[in-house]
Amino acid sequence: MTNHRIALIPGDGIGREVTPAACAVLSGIGARHGITFDYDEFDWSCARYRAQGAMMPENGLDQISGHDAIFLGAVGEVGVPDHVSLWGLLIPIRRRFNQYVNLRPIKVFEGVDSPVRGARSGEVDLVVVRENVEGEYSEIGGRSGQGTEAEMAVQEAVFTRAGVRRIAEYALRLAERRGGSVTSATKSNGIVHTMPFWDEIVAECAAGHPGVSLTSEHIDALCAKLVLNPARFDVLLASNLFGDILSDLTAAIAGGIGIAPAGNINPEREFPSMFEPVHGSAPDIAGKGLANPLGAIWTAAMLLDHLGHTEAAAEVESAMRGVLAEARVRTPDLGGSATTSEFTKAVLEFAGA
Repeated sequence: MTNHRIALIPGDGIGREVTPAACAVLSGIGARHGITFDYDEFDWSCARYRAQGAMMPENGLDQISGHDAIFLGAVGEVGVPDHVSLWGLLIPIRRRFNQYVNLRPIKVFEGVDSPVRGARSGEVDLVVVRENVEGEYSEIGGRSGQGTEAEMAVQEAVFTRAGVRRIAEYALRLAERRGGSVTSATKSNGIVHTMPFWDEIVAECAAGHPGVSLTSEHIDALCAKLVLNPARFDVLLASNLFGDILSDLTAAIAGGIGIAPAGNINPEREFPSMFEPVHGSAPDIAGKGLANPLGAIWTAAMLLDHLGHTEAAAEVESAMRGVLAEARVRTPDLGGSATTSEFTKAVLEFAGA
């Protein structure tokens, strides 16, 4: 038997509804493979912020630093500014634990219609590799002259050679394992310093991986090409901002952000990695039991794979694929009427767990 200790942060809104679904799948599939989980749940959320003035306690990161992995449901609540919830919880975890890879696999599954006409099941299978701790999302900058006509805001983007190299190497190694190619998102024609710097380092790294084809695309053209022909892409390598945009675009191509997973990875495993579905807290449907748990379930599969349980992870994805292909059970976002628990039950039954 193998036991893993998981830091569980359900968060806000539907995060509190899809997190139990992910845990049920982890425990159900894990039991068949001799894997057990101990969950330490933390109430870190916008509700905690409203009650205590902080998303998490001052020693919060120390409390979860020894866990094998972190599972986050969702963060966000009406009345709490997004920058408060993000910089009060998610970003500190990513940066303290050096989770410099944001990994977002995208597939078009049989039984899920893509809004993109040319996106067909079995053909669209790509991964967005997003730099996760520097780039455009830095803390450097400020505002001055508030309330005057001369008011200004300055936001600095920070790209380091070490930071660009390690994310590029990760993407290139991933492409080698997949037998595919890397498309690097840039905007070097308009962003005169950071993007040429990015391009140069990515090209240097690619020279050490002769079996991987590298293409560089300006972000605006890349977005258009993804919509026109998503099946042509394999691994998309992008900076923090560009990767954020591409992740939601590709999730929409696959049928919606309700099914999309994500991992915030520390490849060296010096710190725990964090796994989260990307759909957000969805306050409009929170508490109704209608949230699609598929993103959280797929995220659970990513967590299993990261912890070295590749067969168990493959079983979770196979069960997801099977339930979707049967087209009998659907949550409202996919055109059905199933509840969160009903969909989760269908996945577990398909897996025989």
